[in-house]
Amino acid sequence: MKKISVVIITFNEEANIKDCLLSVQEVADEIWVVDSFSTDRTQAICETFDVHFVQHPFEGYSEQKNYADGLCRYDYILSLDADERLSPALIEAIKREKEAGFTADAYLFNRLNFYCGKAIRHGGWYPDRKIRLWKKSAGKWSGDRLHEVLTLAPGAKTKKLEGDLLHYSFRSIAQHIAQINTFSDLKARMDHEKGKKSGLLKILTLPLLKFFSLWVIKGGIRDGYYGLVIAVNSAHFTFLRYTKLAELNKKKLG
Repeated sequence: MKKISVVIITFNEEANIKDCLLSVQEVADEIWVVDSFSTDRTQAICETFDVHFVQHPFEGYSEQKNYADGLCRYDYILSLDADERLSPALIEAIKREKEAGFTADAYLFNRLNFYCGKAIRHGGWYPDRKIRLWKKSAGKWSGDRLHEVLTLAPGAKTKKLEGDLLHYSFRSIAQHIAQINTFSDLKARMDHEKGKKSGLLKILTLPLLKFFSLWVIKGGIRDGYYGLVIAVNSAHFTFLRYTKLAELNKKKLG
């Protein structure tokens, strides 16, 4: 039977890391937690489990995950964020593949996102498919400062597994709003570096289009109150992104 190395990167994840570690116990043959020098109880909680806990400076999501993957001893890597869990159905699907010796190079999961404790199944939030289990030689993380993506080698065989990867994204609306402010800063700077422009037309229309797309076209209305909150906050992110970009454009001209 082939073995699995589980990788989790952390920074101040005392609220999440225990449940994440508990969810991988049945499939993990080793667990690596790569931490960016947390100041809370993340390390203390990890040390109550049989894990390898390593601290490493954070240089970006892709860089941190590639560093962590390089520590793994086994051919197959299962990569989770601290706020993610394996559902019981997904655990069983992974165990079946493991017992079969793995029949693919990479495995795709549906990810079910939770917002303030509610499962969100519309508005573009589900199935939110992710590759999180793969043969070490068949994939590597890449991406920008905001988002990382696993890039597979040419010809790599991919298979979808049953069950959901559970993602507890935001525990409060305030947490979401704080992230929107931070990420809109980063996105505006990235757009500015690429020479992109903003203006009144984009500032007025793109947030409205974003809201309409999530709330109506993608069915966010079916998620009730929190579906509405997500659509409004997503529109707000778009508004901030383009107003901040316009501000950067003006500073460059000045």
